[in-house]
Parts: sequence; C-alpha cells; structure tokens
Amino acid sequence: MILESFNLQGKVAIVTGCDTGLGQGMAIGLAEAGCKIVGVNYIEPTETIEKMNLAGHPFLDVRADLSEQGDIPSIISNALSAFGQVDILVNNAGIIRREEAIDFSEKNWDDVMNINAKTVFFMSQAVAKQFKAQGTGGKIINIASMLSFQGGIRVPSYTASKSAVMGMTRAMANEWAKDNINVNAIAPGYMATNNTQALRADADRNQAILDRIPADRWGTPKDVAGPCVFLASSASDYINGYTIAVDGGWLAR
Repeated sequence: MILESFNLQGKVAIVTGCDTGLGQGMAIGLAEAGCKIVGVNYIEPTETIEKMNLAGHPFLDVRADLSEQGDIPSIISNALSAFGQVDILVNNAGIIRREEAIDFSEKNWDDVMNINAKTVFFMSQAVAKQFKAQGTGGKIINIASMLSFQGGIRVPSYTASKSAVMGMTRAMANEWAKDNINVNAIAPGYMATNNTQALRADADRNQAILDRIPADRWGTPKDVAGPCVFLASSASDYINGYTIAVDGGWLAR
C-alpha cells in the first residue's frame, strides 16, 4: 500500500535547532510518523521535550554549539549510543543578522555563514559517512529559504548562506545518490515563527507580505512537517538534489 512508504517506524532522525518553530514542527511530525528523534540545540528545548514526552515519543536531548564543527562527532556518537543507528538528518539550525549591506560587519557575515552553511555541510558529511558505514543509505534534508531564490534586503549573509544551502544540496546529491543517500531541501516561505514576529507586528509590512501570498496566510510549522516526512520517507527515494518551496505560492506570484 502506498501509505506504507511514508511510514518511518523505527527510523532515527537527527534534527538540529528544534527547540521552537519550524524545527520543532518537523521533529514532532517525524516522531508522529514513527521516528526516534535526536534533538540538537544550543539551549534546552524545554517545550519540545514536554511535547515529546506528553505524546510518548522517544527523544534524545543533545546540547551542541553549531557555530563551530567540533561537536559534530559527539552528536553522531550520542545518537548511536542511544538508538544504535542514524537514518535521517534535518539541518534546520540557523541564524539571521540584519544590517545594511553597506555597513555589514565581518562578524555578522561569519556568524551566519558558519552555522547556516559550513556546519550544514560538515554535519551532512559526517552523517553521510555514517550512512555508508551502516550500508543502509539515508535521507538528508536541508532547510533553505525564499532567499535561496531571491536577494532580500538587509540580510546579505543570510541570503548567501541559504543560496549556498541550495547549491550544496545539489552538489551532495550528485555524489551520494549512488550510495542510496537522498539529499534534498525545503525552502519555507513566510512562516509564523519567532524569527518573523517583528514583521508580523508591523501592520503595513504584514499586509504587504500577505498581498503577495496566494494562500493569503502565513505558514505554520505544521506546513513544513508534511514535506519533511515525505522527504524522509521511501516515498521520495527517486528525488535527489531538489529544493521544495513550501511558500503558499509566494514564488508563483
């Protein structure tokens, strides 16, 4: 039956940046589909832990600083110690810095690029090595952005990093698809999360955004959970190197 291809029972998923928002929504969606979740966060994901415990989903809380790559080996080893395998990686952790391009600082550039691009690549590399060692293949899902397609304003390092995510997704897929490793990305549109609270609070800016979205609403974490489960499942086995826009039609407009 086709629905069985979406079943993730017994799979182990590493999800970075799942304390709130889209990361939390994807982690819960994967758990509801049957995954054991390894949540990687800089701070304790209190709300996510509560939601996972309430629903009875296996959840391992791993603390790591993803601004550097030194914690990556311990993330993998903790996952293996707890659950014995790794099947899925969701590279969701990311930051944004806003400043006029003419004044943009080197620190704001490096901080964003380190987490959003460099760590995404080396987390993917480490997990791909584990997939190959297991001989099972696996799924890597990177989180891109509308700014993988567009330039944005006052966010040059974020735009650069998310454009890099789309490019890396293609590059990694080209090399790893033969090993039964699917690398794809999700590009969320305008989502109602902590990152967009200021935009939504600005009545004029909020209306201007809604006027551009055919669906006439902001997205929610649940809107990305379904595509994440799809890309993590065997239903997407012949999709490689693609970035799915989950944007309410923003790019179509």
